[in-house]
Amino acid sequence: AARSRRQAPDVSNQDDARNGVPRAQAEDAVRTLLRWAGEDPGREGLLDTPKRVVNAYTEWFSGYALDADEYLERTFKEVAGYDEMIVLRDIEFESHCEHHMAPIIGRVHVGYLPDGKVVGISKLARVVEAYAKRFQVQEKMTAQIASCIQRALAPHGVGVVVDGSHECMTTRGVHKRGVSMITSTMLGTFREDARTRAEFLRFIETGHGRR
Repeated sequence: AARSRRQAPDVSNQDDARNGVPRAQAEDAVRTLLRWAGEDPGREGLLDTPKRVVNAYTEWFSGYALDADEYLERTFKEVAGYDEMIVLRDIEFESHCEHHMAPIIGRVHVGYLPDGKVVGISKLARVVEAYAKRFQVQEKMTAQIASCIQRALAPHGVGVVVDGSHECMTTRGVHKRGVSMITSTMLGTFREDARTRAEFLRFIETGHGRR
């Protein structure tokens, strides 16, 4: 069955289970990690940490309970013949690297060339959120967003550019700060027509200090 479209699950129920894992078991896993790091989960400052971490996970990974395609089910055809490019830029996102479980924070720029159907712009932002709030690699998230828009609207073309900073690179490993990663997926005319692609990139001004 398709996942129902809803906001992040209610975290007030302290006895809930998710995906077959009881909440108490998830909180015990946090205590295990605290002990592994050298801490005492029983000290005052950490007593409520397992509960807080599980609550945070409920919010951070709410995308698994969302169906991105549902957001684009309602489209509009009465657009007075509008057939030029539609661009939504600077959609902020927060995700987590599936390799190190560290945050990825950045912005997404989305554009499409409609073929008779458009969608409410807030729905594009919700599609981004649905894919971002999962364990991700940025390349996959970029392609997922573009494919979702292509499936729902069947436009002449789609362009998606993601600019993300990866904490797994800044807080561990090479420890390089101020580095961002840019990925893109171009479909249809955005891939085939250099002028269309250039127009999209000009609209979002990637790489020209707009952060």
